[in-house]
Order: sequence, then structure tokens, then C-alpha cells
Amino acid sequence: MNNPIQLNPKEMINAYLLFFVVHGAQIGVGIQGFQRIIYQDARQDAWISVLIAGIATHIVTFCMIKTLEIYGSNDLYGIQQDIFGKWIGNFLNALYVTYCTVAFFSVLRNYIEVIHAWIFPSIGTWFLSATLLIIIIYAFTGGLRVIVGVSFFSIILSLWILPMLAFPMKYASAESLFPIFENDIRSILKGAHSMTFTIIGFEILNVIYPFVKDKKNIRKPVHLGLLFTTLIYVVVMMVSIAYYSEGKLLKTIWATLTLFSFISFPFIERFEFIAVCFWMLIIIPNLCLYLWAAYRGVIRLVKIRATTFVWIFSIIVFIFTMIIQTRTEINTINTVFGNIAFYVIFIYPILLWILAILKKKKFSSKKVPKNEQA
Repeated sequence: MNNPIQLNPKEMINAYLLFFVVHGAQIGVGIQGFQRIIYQDARQDAWISVLIAGIATHIVTFCMIKTLEIYGSNDLYGIQQDIFGKWIGNFLNALYVTYCTVAFFSVLRNYIEVIHAWIFPSIGTWFLSATLLIIIIYAFTGGLRVIVGVSFFSIILSLWILPMLAFPMKYASAESLFPIFENDIRSILKGAHSMTFTIIGFEILNVIYPFVKDKKNIRKPVHLGLLFTTLIYVVVMMVSIAYYSEGKLLKTIWATLTLFSFISFPFIERFEFIAVCFWMLIIIPNLCLYLWAAYRGVIRLVKIRATTFVWIFSIIVFIFTMIIQTRTEINTINTVFGNIAFYVIFIYPILLWILAILKKKKFSSKKVPKNEQA
């Protein structure tokens, strides 16, 4: 089988940190307004759609880990080269780098749009984009352990936001959640499919796996991270359904942020401003991990220094943030990317696992001496 590339021991991380990596990669801009999209498909059963999507992440992650265990210390890029050969494997690697780049751009551009809509409508897109990219470049140049550290502190420092959901519950009506299963299974599954853009991020495991020291212990933290993410999304969806009337939820673009707009303290009148600004800390792990995953793929294709790569990457993303300006264009990118991401993170890993098993059996049979086969 294809030999893994050499790793720097200083970049290795402990398995328990994958809880923060997986959860940090999944919670991003999607949670700010995913409710309307899911509710359009499944209505009051939308929380069931979210739950199904969460269960699907556990199933797919199981397949990912099985595939990675077959190859020991190799990542997705090396596995694709081994299974499909050099040319097809590198072509698939280039496609996955493109996927990571588009994911990075989608998170960045959506957050800039939120800042424009809620806080600074007149500030230039170029300024926000350049500021965020400089922060990401700084974190990226610190290496993987710095990125993982950012994910850790991002989650720890943002836990205080969850209790804030108790404020809208004062005005919520549990009757809005009933009757359960009134919608047909097709509508519920369609809602689960619409969760794709919101719940992506856990596929970063395919790239970060070789850098884990104690690989035998990764299952528990990874699945706990997925579970924590699913619980948060289910709770936020149920609170939103109970709080908003049907017509209002369908017209609310950023339902989660709007929930925060009803929170006020004697010393803070507009709490949603705090939430939007603080959300930058939440999306930084998303951006850093996708940037790092793209870099891991590029060095499989060409020889390039990390500093050179990150500046080229950032310039390309910066240019596209200037080109994509309207909300319609952003929604189109989100929809198209979400449809593509469904196959990349929910279908392809299962197919790759099957191919890896077949490859392993073929490789093992070739190593058996002919006299033993007889």
C-alpha cells in the first residue's frame, strides 16, 4: 500500500482533542440561520430531521475511521492515491482541495454578510475580508497544534452562549412542536438533507487522523463531539419552532441571532451585537481547519512552502469575496455547495470504505505464497 508522508512529531496531538476539533469544525455560520431552511421541508418535525442528520454523521464517521484504520497513518489524500492510482488519485485530491477552498469561502462570506446585516452595513467587504484573512493566516502559520488550540478555546469561551436560549423560552409555546410525525417521511428526510451545509466539518477527520498520537482512542472523543453538536442543533431547532409562529420562522433568515435580539440586560441593550461579534471566535476554527486541510492536499500535488501557499490561497479567496456581493449569489453558492457536500461527506466515505476493504483483500492475497494457497 501507499506509504504515508513523514510527519513532524511536534505537530502530533492527543486523541481527546478531537472532541474540540470535530465540534469546532461543525459549529459555524450555519447555526445562525439553519432553522428556516429545515422548517420549509419538515415543518414542526424539523427537529427530527436535525436528529436524523446527526445520526447520519455518526454512521459516516464510523466508516471514515474504519477506512483510516486500514491504512494506519495515512490521510484521505494518500488513501485516494493508493486506491485509484497516481493520476485519478491526484485528480480526486485536487477536487477535495477545491471542496475545502469553497467551504472556507462559504463560511467567510456568510459571516461577512451577517456583519453587514446586523452591525456594520456600510463597512467595506474588502476590509472585513482582509481583517479575517490576516487572523487566519496568523493562526495557520503557527501549525496544527495552534489551530487545535484555537478550536479548544473557541468552544470553552463560547459555552456561555447556550444558557442564553433560556430567555426566549419564556415566550415559547410547546404546542408548536405538535403533532409529531404529521409530515411524511420523505419531507423529514428532505429536511435532513438540507442540514448538510450546516453540519459539515467532521470530515476533517480524514486529514487530521495521521497526526493523532493514540489512534486507538479516537472513537470516543470523535463521537462525543458529534453528539454534542447534534444536541445543540436539536435544542436550537426546538426552541425556534416553539418560539416563532409558522409564518414568522419561514421569513426569518437568521433565526438564532433574532432569538438573541430579545435578550437585554441593564448594561447591554443589544445583546445580538455581542453575539455577532463573538461569533468570529466560533468560525475561526472552521476557517483554520479547512485552510489546513487544503494545504495538506496541495503538498501532495506540488512542492510548496506553507507561507507561500497561505498567501496565494488568501489572495484567491479575497478576490472572490469581492466578486460575490449579493445575498442571492451567496444563497446560490450555499445551496450548490450543500448539494455537492452531501455526496462528499455522506456518500463517498462509505464507497471509499468498501473500496479500501477490497483493496486490502487483494493486497493480502498477493502476499500469500503460492504453496500456501495450494
